[in-house]
Formats: sequence, structure tokens, C-alpha cells
Amino acid sequence: MKLYSRGQLILVSGATGLIVLILAIGLGLTRSHDPASQTAASSWVEPRFQLEPSPDQSSVVPVSPGNGLSADELETIRLFEMRNDGVVNISTQRLTLNWFLEAVPQQGQSGSGSIIDRRGYVLTNNHVVDGAAGINITLADGTTLNGEVVGTDLENDLAVLKFDPRGRELTTIPLGSSEDLRVGQNVMAIGNPFAIGRTLTTGVISGLGRSIRGHDTFIINGLIQTDASINPGNSGGPLLDSRGDMIGINTMIYTQSGGSIGIGFAVPVDTAHRVVPDLIEYGTVRRGWIELTPVQIFPQLVRYARLPVDEGLLISQVTPDGNAAEAGLQGGTTRQAPIQSRGSTIYLGGDIIVEINGTPVRTLAHLFEALEDTRPGQTVEVVYVRGSRTRRTEVTLVERPSRLRLE
Repeated sequence: MKLYSRGQLILVSGATGLIVLILAIGLGLTRSHDPASQTAASSWVEPRFQLEPSPDQSSVVPVSPGNGLSADELETIRLFEMRNDGVVNISTQRLTLNWFLEAVPQQGQSGSGSIIDRRGYVLTNNHVVDGAAGINITLADGTTLNGEVVGTDLENDLAVLKFDPRGRELTTIPLGSSEDLRVGQNVMAIGNPFAIGRTLTTGVISGLGRSIRGHDTFIINGLIQTDASINPGNSGGPLLDSRGDMIGINTMIYTQSGGSIGIGFAVPVDTAHRVVPDLIEYGTVRRGWIELTPVQIFPQLVRYARLPVDEGLLISQVTPDGNAAEAGLQGGTTRQAPIQSRGSTIYLGGDIIVEINGTPVRTLAHLFEALEDTRPGQTVEVVYVRGSRTRRTEVTLVERPSRLRLE
């Protein structure tokens, strides 16, 4: 029996090992995973695939009253039957080495997903398929098909998968909007908790705009909080409104026991609207970047280098002829002796970034937050400190490289 002494945020996908994520604010949250273990714009991009519109509600045959069911019960039944076939179960395999150093498959994580296009595109969480050597997608009728990863977005914990429908007429989950959500409105979640099979839970929106640290330096912003029961295995499944439109992608829970205590979180669907087209076309999200090597300021560095501020990002180096250099930002110089910190060389004397486009920048997480929904070619205002003076400049962003040098 596993005891939980404190609340944790866990990914809601099933897996072979518990992953606990660090809390960004207040609660110590983590995303949730499955039975054996828990693996929990500024500019609009025209979608390059066809999002499915919400069906005409009048065309949906109502559930016949009977057995003393209330109007609310009948409506919940109708919505479930209307959307159930658009939700899939996802299971993964991983490769491990046996005693003879041979690669052997092993059961990985399990989770859920939503069919968002009749060609077989599925929206789920990145942590459900991260590191998978094989992916199986099980439809509502029990058919299991091979799936492949089309694109992943680590920062928002989203992924798009693809499977071959083999001539099937697929039911899709229409993507709604998360812009005008209200605390207290009804929601329902469909998923595969603990790999026991598709399950419906209902509740309300308990909170909006939650910010929680996800993977490494990334903070997921704007999360929807709900008391609809979400458990390991629900990761990637849809959070639906009373029209049956997807308003969020269930991704993590706050728990003291490993199961639901009524505090779940979903990535807002407007984030999916923004990133899914890039994931399908490029396999990643094209975001803006400033060509420099940032160092998060820490107390020892402040004292050693006698920095003028206690928080911000010290520019250790700028890329020669890069956009930071063109904007007048300066990195450290060899005239001041570099120092070693955690195995990395930090060049002193550079500018200190404290704000980007109105977003205070105190940590590396804030840097990614400020640039998360930017695009290559977009111009941002950077506020920085040089010596005792605070200055401003504008930087035209380039595309973020897949590998970044961070200190």
C-alpha cells in the first residue's frame, strides 16, 4: 500500500511508474497516471485541418423518458451517447533491457484521447505517449489499432496522434471555446481511469486561470479546475461543456491518496486551437525566441557579481549577428572572469532581462511563459538592466530551436 503524506499533483495517465511534478503555485501539484503507476496568441494561426463543427442540436434524437429519469439525467445520457464514440483509450509500450541486454517490450502508460478529425487524428496529453516505443488506440467498439505520434508540445502537455480508420466513419469531438467559461457551469469528463474502461464523470468548473509547473521549466497557464472525478488513466480525455463541446483536455489532479479528491485540471481548449495546426503540419509548435544564453539569477551570483537586481535573467552570451545582438542586448565579456556554476560557464557583465512584453521575467520559467504564444517574426519589447539603468528595446523573434542552451 502506498501512503501519501502530502498532497501531490499527478498526471492522469496510467503507467508503470509514479511521476510527481513540482507545484508552481501554492499547492504541490503533479499530473496523474494509471493503476500500476501514475504517469499523469498573440496571433491567430489559420487551422490547416478541418475542426469538426458542433452538430445541430436539433438533429440529435432525444433520449426517450422512462424509468423515472429526470430531465437532467436524460440530458447527461444524451450527451454521453452523442460523444462516447469520439473518445479512445490509449496504451503504450516501452522497450527495456533484460538480463541478456536484449530489448523487450514492456507495458507503458495508459490514457485517453479525443478523435478531432475523421482522418484519424487524436488529441491527447504529451505525457501519455512520451518515450513510447509503440502505441495502441482502442475505439469505442473495442477495435484496437496502431497509432503514431504526429506532433508533441511539451510546454502545454499536448500531443496529436494518428491512426488509420480503415474505412470507418469516425465520430469526432468538436473543439469548443474556453474563452468565456464561468465558475459553476456544468462539465463532464469521459476517459479510461485505471484502465477499467471508458467512464463518465460529471461536475462543475471549480476555478479558472490556474498556473501549475509541468515538465522541467515549463509552467502551464490558464488551466481549468474541475471537481468532475479524474483519475489515473483519464489523461488526454475531453472535458466537455453542456453542449458536448470540448472545453479542455484533462491532464492532472491534486491528490493526497493517488486518486481523485475532486481537484482536477484540464488544459484549456483554446490552447489546442492554437497549437494543434502546428503539431499536424510541423510536428512541433513554431514559437518565437531570442538568440541568447540566459542565466537565472540566484543569491550567490548576486553577491559574487554585485548585481544591481535580485531577480531576472542574466545574459551570459548573445549569438553573434543574432536578433538579441541586433536589438542592442549585450552578453558577458571575457574582460570579467567567468565563473563555473553547476558545471556551466557563466560570463559576467551582461544585461539582465526583467520583463518581456509586459510579463515580469524573474526565472527561466517566466521566459518561456512570456514567449509561449509568440511566433517567429513577431516583435516583442524587452526591458533590461544595464549597470544602474533600466532600458527598453524591441526584438524581432526567430524560430525557437529544438535544442536550447540554458544555464
